[in-house]
Amino acid sequence: MKKIVLLGYMGCGKSTIAQNLSKITNIPFLDLDKCIEEKSNLSINQIFEQHGEIYFRKLEHEMFLELLQSEENNIIGLGGGTPCYANNHELLQKEDVTSVYLKASIETLYDRLVHNKSKRPLIANMNEEEMKEFIAKHLFDRSFYYNHAKHKVVVDNRTVDETVGDIMKILA
Repeated sequence: MKKIVLLGYMGCGKSTIAQNLSKITNIPFLDLDKCIEEKSNLSINQIFEQHGEIYFRKLEHEMFLELLQSEENNIIGLGGGTPCYANNHELLQKEDVTSVYLKASIETLYDRLVHNKSKRPLIANMNEEEMKEFIAKHLFDRSFYYNHAKHKVVVDNRTVDETVGDIMKILA
Protein backbone atom coordinates (compact mmCIF):
# COMPACT_ATOMS: atom_id res chain seq x y z
CA MET A 1 0.00 0.00 0.00
CA LYS A 2 1.24 3.44 -0.94
CA LYS A 3 0.29 6.53 1.04
CA ILE A 4 1.24 9.96 -0.25
CA VAL A 5 0.48 12.64 2.33
CA LEU A 6 0.43 16.32 1.35
CA LEU A 7 0.63 18.88 4.12
CA GLY A 8 1.14 22.59 4.54
CA TYR A 9 -0.60 25.81 5.44
CA MET A 10 -4.02 26.74 4.04
CA GLY A 11 -3.58 28.19 0.58
CA CYS A 12 -0.40 26.25 -0.23
CA GLY A 13 -2.29 24.21 -2.83
CA LYS A 14 -2.77 20.81 -1.17
CA SER A 15 -6.16 20.03 -2.75
CA THR A 16 -5.38 21.35 -6.23
CA ILE A 17 -2.00 19.63 -6.38
CA ALA A 18 -3.41 16.39 -4.95
CA GLN A 19 -6.20 16.32 -7.55
CA ASN A 20 -3.71 16.78 -10.40
CA LEU A 21 -1.31 14.21 -8.88
CA SER A 22 -4.23 11.79 -8.58
CA LYS A 23 -5.03 12.11 -12.31
CA ILE A 24 -1.42 11.39 -13.29
CA THR A 25 -0.78 8.52 -10.86
CA ASN A 26 -4.30 7.02 -10.84
CA ILE A 27 -4.06 6.98 -7.04
CA PRO A 28 -7.30 8.25 -5.44
CA PHE A 29 -7.16 11.56 -3.55
CA LEU A 30 -8.79 11.78 -0.12
CA ASP A 31 -9.23 15.14 1.59
CA LEU A 32 -9.01 14.49 5.34
CA ASP A 33 -11.55 17.21 6.21
CA LYS A 34 -14.06 15.83 3.67
CA CYS A 35 -13.63 12.32 5.11
CA ILE A 36 -14.34 13.69 8.62
CA GLU A 37 -17.42 15.52 7.34
CA GLU A 38 -18.76 12.39 5.62
CA LYS A 39 -18.20 10.17 8.66
CA SER A 40 -19.70 12.64 11.16
CA ASN A 41 -22.48 13.99 8.89
CA LEU A 42 -21.43 17.48 10.01
CA SER A 43 -19.39 20.21 8.34
CA ILE A 44 -16.04 21.09 9.92
CA ASN A 45 -17.58 24.40 11.06
CA GLN A 46 -20.52 22.56 12.66
CA ILE A 47 -18.15 20.19 14.49
CA PHE A 48 -16.22 23.18 15.87
CA GLU A 49 -19.42 25.02 16.85
CA GLN A 50 -21.22 22.05 18.40
CA HIS A 51 -18.36 20.10 19.95
CA GLY A 52 -15.27 22.34 20.04
CA GLU A 53 -11.75 22.06 18.70
CA ILE A 54 -10.55 19.28 21.03
CA TYR A 55 -13.34 16.99 19.83
CA PHE A 56 -12.52 17.88 16.20
CA ARG A 57 -8.80 17.15 16.69
CA LYS A 58 -9.70 13.74 18.16
CA LEU A 59 -11.88 12.91 15.12
CA GLU A 60 -9.16 14.21 12.82
CA HIS A 61 -6.50 11.97 14.41
CA GLU A 62 -8.76 8.90 14.29
CA MET A 63 -9.62 9.51 10.63
CA PHE A 64 -5.96 10.10 9.70
CA LEU A 65 -5.00 6.78 11.35
CA GLU A 66 -7.87 5.01 9.60
CA LEU A 67 -6.77 6.33 6.19
CA LEU A 68 -3.13 5.39 6.82
CA GLN A 69 -4.11 1.87 7.91
CA SER A 70 -6.42 1.16 4.95
CA GLU A 71 -5.20 -1.32 2.33
CA GLU A 72 -5.79 1.07 -0.58
CA ASN A 73 -3.23 3.33 -2.19
CA ASN A 74 -4.19 6.93 -1.49
CA ILE A 75 -3.09 10.52 -1.74
CA ILE A 76 -4.17 12.15 1.51
CA GLY A 77 -4.50 15.92 1.83
CA LEU A 78 -4.27 17.04 5.45
CA GLY A 79 -5.85 20.06 7.06
CA GLY A 80 -3.38 22.85 7.77
CA GLY A 81 -3.37 22.08 11.51
CA THR A 82 -3.44 18.29 11.33
CA PRO A 83 0.33 17.70 11.82
CA CYS A 84 0.32 19.91 14.93
CA TYR A 85 -2.00 17.80 17.11
CA ALA A 86 -2.18 14.30 18.63
CA ASN A 87 1.40 13.51 17.53
CA ASN A 88 0.19 13.33 13.92
CA HIS A 89 3.59 14.69 12.84
CA GLU A 90 5.10 11.35 13.91
CA LEU A 91 2.82 9.51 11.46
CA LEU A 92 4.46 11.47 8.63
CA GLN A 93 7.63 9.46 9.31
CA LYS A 94 6.06 6.02 8.89
CA GLU A 95 7.87 3.65 6.55
CA ASP A 96 5.00 3.26 4.06
CA VAL A 97 4.22 7.00 3.95
CA THR A 98 5.65 9.51 1.49
CA SER A 99 4.97 12.83 3.21
CA VAL A 100 5.44 16.08 1.31
CA TYR A 101 5.36 19.55 2.87
CA LEU A 102 4.16 22.09 0.30
CA LYS A 103 6.15 25.04 1.54
CA ALA A 104 4.95 28.55 0.71
CA SER A 105 6.14 31.98 1.81
CA ILE A 106 3.95 34.38 3.80
CA GLU A 107 3.58 36.55 0.66
CA THR A 108 2.48 33.62 -1.52
CA LEU A 109 -0.02 32.45 1.09
CA TYR A 110 -1.38 35.96 1.57
CA ASP A 111 -1.76 36.51 -2.20
CA ARG A 112 -3.63 33.22 -2.55
CA LEU A 113 -5.86 33.60 0.53
CA VAL A 114 -6.83 37.28 0.25
CA HIS A 115 -9.12 36.62 -2.74
CA ASN A 116 -11.22 33.86 -1.19
CA LYS A 117 -10.95 34.62 2.49
CA SER A 118 -14.74 34.55 2.90
CA LYS A 119 -14.49 30.75 2.52
CA ARG A 120 -11.90 30.61 5.31
CA PRO A 121 -13.56 31.25 8.69
CA LEU A 122 -10.23 31.82 10.48
CA ILE A 123 -9.36 34.85 8.33
CA ALA A 124 -12.73 36.00 6.95
CA ASN A 125 -12.93 39.19 9.02
CA MET A 126 -9.27 40.24 9.00
CA ASN A 127 -7.74 43.23 7.26
CA GLU A 128 -4.52 42.97 5.23
CA GLU A 129 -2.13 43.61 8.12
CA GLU A 130 -3.95 41.28 10.54
CA MET A 131 -4.00 38.56 7.92
CA LYS A 132 -0.27 38.78 7.18
CA GLU A 133 0.52 38.72 10.91
CA PHE A 134 -1.83 35.77 11.46
CA ILE A 135 -0.21 33.77 8.63
CA ALA A 136 3.31 34.61 9.86
CA LYS A 137 2.53 33.57 13.44
CA HIS A 138 0.83 30.35 12.36
CA LEU A 139 3.67 29.42 10.01
CA PHE A 140 6.18 30.02 12.78
CA ASP A 141 4.16 27.91 15.25
CA ARG A 142 3.56 25.10 12.77
CA SER A 143 6.90 24.89 10.98
CA PHE A 144 8.29 22.44 13.57
CA TYR A 145 5.49 19.99 12.73
CA TYR A 146 5.47 20.63 8.98
CA ASN A 147 9.21 19.97 8.83
CA HIS A 148 8.65 16.38 9.98
CA ALA A 149 7.56 15.60 6.42
CA LYS A 150 10.08 13.42 4.59
CA HIS A 151 10.15 15.82 1.63
CA LYS A 152 9.72 19.56 1.10
CA VAL A 153 8.54 21.14 -2.14
CA VAL A 154 8.62 24.92 -2.43
CA VAL A 155 5.52 26.21 -4.23
CA ASP A 156 6.48 29.91 -4.48
CA ASN A 157 6.47 31.13 -8.11
CA ARG A 158 5.67 27.60 -9.33
CA THR A 159 2.69 26.48 -11.39
CA VAL A 160 0.55 23.54 -10.30
CA ASP A 161 2.08 21.45 -13.09
CA GLU A 162 5.63 22.34 -12.00
CA THR A 163 4.83 21.44 -8.40
CA VAL A 164 3.21 18.15 -9.44
CA GLY A 165 6.34 17.46 -11.52
CA ASP A 166 8.51 18.06 -8.43
CA ILE A 167 6.42 15.54 -6.47
CA MET A 168 6.56 13.01 -9.34
CA LYS A 169 10.39 13.18 -9.15
CA ILE A 170 10.17 12.33 -5.43
CA LEU A 171 7.88 9.38 -6.19
CA ALA A 172 10.04 8.05 -9.03
